[in-house]
Amino acid sequence: MNEIKPRFRTIDGLSIRFAQSDEPHESEALLLSPWPESLYSYDATWSKLARHARLTVVDLPGFGHSELRPDLLSPTAMGEFVVQIADVFGLANPHVVGPDIGTAATLFAAARHPGRFRTLVVGTGGTAVPLQLGSPLKDWVLAESLDPYRTMDPKAAITTAIGTIHGYELPDVVREDYLAAYTGQRFVDQLPYVRAYPTELPVLSGLLPTIETPVQILAGRDDAVVPPGNAEYLHARLPNSKLDFIDAGHFAWEENADEYADVITGWWRAN
Repeated sequence: MNEIKPRFRTIDGLSIRFAQSDEPHESEALLLSPWPESLYSYDATWSKLARHARLTVVDLPGFGHSELRPDLLSPTAMGEFVVQIADVFGLANPHVVGPDIGTAATLFAAARHPGRFRTLVVGTGGTAVPLQLGSPLKDWVLAESLDPYRTMDPKAAITTAIGTIHGYELPDVVREDYLAAYTGQRFVDQLPYVRAYPTELPVLSGLLPTIETPVQILAGRDDAVVPPGNAEYLHARLPNSKLDFIDAGHFAWEENADEYADVITGWWRAN
């Protein structure tokens, strides 16, 4: 039985989808959903994570089923919105889990708001300078024009992406939720976020040594979309970080959910 029960809340004038675990807990965690999935990406880890913290999971604005606003489609702007999310939900000093697109946003937030978060878990998101990205992400980031993507069937693109998840069969409710998030031009409208990487990642690189928040870097060692070099790049520059690779590809939170959750909960217990 699925335990994630999505609802909507208005934050800064935007309709933001979220869900929370039922049981109170002395620790709090803010979970950010990856792209191109949704908050249901935590379906496979939810029960295990909820035993260690009160969970609040959100679809970031413009992703999943949350409302899009163009000015937020960059890691710097999204980082400020992550802080706003924590404020609105009354999360005083939460752990933050920000895989994929959440990685750069969460790190910007931690750099510009020291002490706001208890710990971070990041990984599987582009961070290295020069760029270290695989296909198709690199193509999307560096394309001269988005026009070719405007004629693309977005659901076909999402089906192809989630079809690369190995060793895990998505429950029907999860698969349908992912597909429902990508109608019309939704996918193309999200691309400016990753296309900001060439401009914004060099800025982030300069901030990494200033981040004192403890950071767990967690990624699949077989990730071909965001190669392991990105995780190693962070670990070499963050002053208070731990690096773990698990047996998985890009969608590590689903392909190896048990180990993914074990690393996170172990990190929370230690911090």
